[in-house]
Amino acid sequence: MAGNIATSMISTFVRASNGIQSTPAAVKPEIMLQLYDIENCPYCRLVREAITELDLDVEIYPCPKKGERFRPQVVERGGKAQFPYLVDPNTGEEMYESLDIVAYLFETYGQRELPLKWRAGRLQTLGSMLASAPRVQNGMQARPGAEPEYMLELYSFESSPYARPVRELLCEMEIPYILRSCGRTQLQEWILPPVRKRFNIRPDSQLENRRVLQNTEGKVSIPYLYDPNTEQGLFESGDILEYLRDNYGD
Repeated sequence: MAGNIATSMISTFVRASNGIQSTPAAVKPEIMLQLYDIENCPYCRLVREAITELDLDVEIYPCPKKGERFRPQVVERGGKAQFPYLVDPNTGEEMYESLDIVAYLFETYGQRELPLKWRAGRLQTLGSMLASAPRVQNGMQARPGAEPEYMLELYSFESSPYARPVRELLCEMEIPYILRSCGRTQLQEWILPPVRKRFNIRPDSQLENRRVLQNTEGKVSIPYLYDPNTEQGLFESGDILEYLRDNYGD
């Protein structure tokens, strides 16, 4: 597990502050967005970073290579197996191309000018490709698991090195889930959870999902997985990985 987290941290360092801080969108979708996604795909990562930065919740439909659960849906809807693929049931828009999706999200829901870094699209794509390299094939190949009756909920922010292995396994197992964005808005949120607990530091987060975790679980630590099928909630990536394999592994 230590080696797994170490290479995940390298990916996080490569992307610097991308996919960590949030400035919530001016308007939130009434119906949740749907993203057909491959976890370690560099193009998909760009969209998930924007999702964190806009504090949007989305339904993730994993489409790893050789996956048969959701990839055919993308071909049927859009005509080709290309990812990411965004479906917005609020506007009827469906689209490929990561940078087009990022621009759409900022225009439609952020309702603000596209940040300068996103205008340097090729540079962001290159950086995301470099971030994919340390994880090699993690989160890329299908190893199907049992599909839950109700969608799991994962509280995460894109560049969390601890959440990444969980998202990779969910992708490999082709398990759809609701991604609950938990980016950072306060300086105190950069302090590690054990240190916050030791010194009784409780950030006053602006984000609804962080407030939900604080109020229901007594702390905010990423990742957090809630399974409505068993009514279980777990922190700690190692515990979550074990839970997923035990409960949904083939």
